[in-house]
Amino acid sequence: MYINNVKLSPLLVAQASESYQSGITVNRWVEVLVDCPGSTGLFTYRLPAQLEIKPGDILSVPFGAQQLGAIAIRLLAQPNVDLPPEKIREVEDIVSVGFFPSAYWELLNRVAAYYYTPLIQVIRVALPPGLLGRSQRRIRLVGGREAGGRGTRGPHGVGIGGEGAGGSSYLLASSDPLAFLTPTARQVWELLQAQPAGDYSFVYLQQKVKSAYRGIRELLRFGLVESYLEPPRLTRPKLQKAVTLTGTIDHELTTRQREILEVLRRHNGELWQNELLQICNASSSILKTLTQKGYIVIEEREVLRTEQGPALAGDGAKSLTIAQASALETIQTLDGFAEVLLHGVTGSGKTEVYLQAIAPLLNQGKSALVLVPEIGLTPQLTDRFRARFGNKVSVYHSALSDGERYDTWRQMLTGEPQVVIGTRSAVFAPLPNLGLIILDEEHDSSFKQDSPIPTYHARTVAQWRAELENCPLVLGSATPSLESWVRVRGQGAGGRGQGSRGAGREFITPHSSLLTPNSSLNTHYLSLPERINSRPLPPVEIVDMRQELQQGNRSIFSRSLQEALQELQERKQQGILFIHRRGHSTFVSCRSCGYVLECPHCDVSLAYHHSEEKAPELLRCHYCNYARSHPKFCPDCSSPYLKFFGSGTQRVTQELARQFPELRLIRFDSDTTRNKGSHRTLLTQFANGEADLLVGTQMLTKGLDLPQVTLVGVVAADGLLNLSDYRASERAFQTLTQVAGRAGRGDDPGRVIVQTYTTEHQVIAAVRSHDYHSFSQAELEQRQALNYPPYGRLILLRLSSLDPIQVQNTAQIIATTLSTEEEFEILGPAPASILRVANRYRWQILIKFAPDALPQLPDWEEVRSLCPLSVSLTIDVDPLNIM
Repeated sequence: MYINNVKLSPLLVAQASESYQSGITVNRWVEVLVDCPGSTGLFTYRLPAQLEIKPGDILSVPFGAQQLGAIAIRLLAQPNVDLPPEKIREVEDIVSVGFFPSAYWELLNRVAAYYYTPLIQVIRVALPPGLLGRSQRRIRLVGGREAGGRGTRGPHGVGIGGEGAGGSSYLLASSDPLAFLTPTARQVWELLQAQPAGDYSFVYLQQKVKSAYRGIRELLRFGLVESYLEPPRLTRPKLQKAVTLTGTIDHELTTRQREILEVLRRHNGELWQNELLQICNASSSILKTLTQKGYIVIEEREVLRTEQGPALAGDGAKSLTIAQASALETIQTLDGFAEVLLHGVTGSGKTEVYLQAIAPLLNQGKSALVLVPEIGLTPQLTDRFRARFGNKVSVYHSALSDGERYDTWRQMLTGEPQVVIGTRSAVFAPLPNLGLIILDEEHDSSFKQDSPIPTYHARTVAQWRAELENCPLVLGSATPSLESWVRVRGQGAGGRGQGSRGAGREFITPHSSLLTPNSSLNTHYLSLPERINSRPLPPVEIVDMRQELQQGNRSIFSRSLQEALQELQERKQQGILFIHRRGHSTFVSCRSCGYVLECPHCDVSLAYHHSEEKAPELLRCHYCNYARSHPKFCPDCSSPYLKFFGSGTQRVTQELARQFPELRLIRFDSDTTRNKGSHRTLLTQFANGEADLLVGTQMLTKGLDLPQVTLVGVVAADGLLNLSDYRASERAFQTLTQVAGRAGRGDDPGRVIVQTYTTEHQVIAAVRSHDYHSFSQAELEQRQALNYPPYGRLILLRLSSLDPIQVQNTAQIIATTLSTEEEFEILGPAPASILRVANRYRWQILIKFAPDALPQLPDWEEVRSLCPLSVSLTIDVDPLNIM
């Protein structure tokens, strides 16, 4: 790996309140990870006597000719390198005091080892943006530019002593102070003089003046310039001025001054300055006067930047069904680490079980972490949690601003009992005293990161974290992943009894080799087989679109769906239409010659996107976001007969507007939810009855609870079924079952209509009967026969380059090198299903091996060394997407 023969002892990692104590006062060293692309090893630095550094601190260190951010890993009494001690460079400064408890540090190391990723890259993912940054060495004129040839004073008016002071006095006595400077020093001096602030970076001066470092050293010696370290532009706390009342209101004050103090008194003696000035319609000068008289104090205080939700009425615990109560009892009796699969049909009340499981933990001073697949889910889920737990709930995901993520991250470090809800990156949330981890919709592929590295799965990392924190992990889903199903239920387990427990199975954790068995896993299977209030699951009607076509219906809507939409309008009810793709049409083709308009940078067709009436027709690539206007004539044969094929969300909404003009529509896809807060806005509009139909893509399948929805229509199920991926059937069943589960969650019965051209497919049959067990059994038999997960394990090597020949040759060389091993199977090399994306050509190699074996896996550093600089290699462990 990237750190050879290094074992990090947990004792060396500082807890939040610990400090490093050592009897050594000189010649102390520290090993650090440097935040520099391509640098993956540990580097040794000397500790200055004035700095008290602890493992986990973020430092600024000299690295080559620049100052970089680094993480202190461990302190040493003697350096572990062959360099003479006098040649080891010194740490520049502490940028930020780190927080890496031993369990958290072990988690980061596991992720780095298992996903073959440099530890510094894992740290970047775990920390909020901007906490690691580059410092910069800068040179400025002493006393500023106006010092000219006159200044020998420091920045605070203090003369610089030593050699510099003497040299400066000597220069000042001269009629031409610059006469004694070498040409190099004079060039640097003139550059600084020409700059208004008299300040340039060391790197810039080196670029402009040959051997600039010699001239700078000379200017420093004469005390004409000073060198300083500019800290990285990190995200910093937001400060705001607050006004506090300190004295009693007396009659010596003017009427206006008394009015202002009276407003302060009515607000408990404290207000933000901008609020006070706004309320009183006053200027800051009157506050300055009151400060001088001693009646108020103005000071800067930190304002936490957190995602603000709407004001919510308090919500109490709901009464539970027998199944919910049994599941809750099992979860609450767990002591220490255990993995729980909460398998509940859609609408069975899994969220209420989560809420009631968390409540006692907060009273015990513990925290809970709740992971959801996408941010589209967070507004609805967060509102339910905030209504129950108030301001103890925080949200953490990549759509927050850097400042919001930074402040939320710091809020977690306080140790206060709290609930953090977030997407996959929140699995690294630094919650001390963690009492429970929940993955809602644990089957969802959004929990897996494909790029950039580390290619981690939040469920896998959550398992390790729960084990290290010694707390339960609850995986909730109506359609569990087959990996979780097999791990918790055991191979071939067919029992459906509520509360039954799977036998303890071997648990796989990473170590120096890829897999290390751990037989101590405690697993529980909990079932919620019925909906709340015994509401029935909605009946699923399968419509054969082949018959529709034979009977003369050329619409994208079957007659059943058209009738259902008409009834929806008449009964003033609401519905959902699910479409596999966004946009208007999946491709544009010439009817004369068959030419398909493709992206010039990717091997995919361009999709038509309709923006608004009379606006230019736009074609867009869904892979690299390339866009162009729609041509009037075929680029190949000049024919004017260009036709849109396929149906995206835009096309469906246009067709709905034409056939059902009175239906009010909301489109819910990644095109309409790009702006911050748009998920909440659109869902709130729909929940308030401002629309009759919600038309959208995959986002609609992810746990939305809309009790007023009675109809769900799937426009074309075939786009999910016919993919060249061994997981296609599992994904299709999960998606269709989940979207069907949005219907009939309220008092009115639901109805689901699925349109397809392949009614005989096993997935369609299982969806029709809401039968997870029969589907999983059939699917697992196929997986076992082919040795695919969960019965086999995969590692996918993704190679890409701007050069199509070089990436192909590199893939062949790597595959040939790997094929000498007999302990695993090599599939490929083969071009990716879409060979070119954003002008990069992509090839893949799939490694397949048994999960219960410990094969001698390749030396990945050696494999990487086979790649020229122009070829990028990503090692995707346990890939979900092999397209």
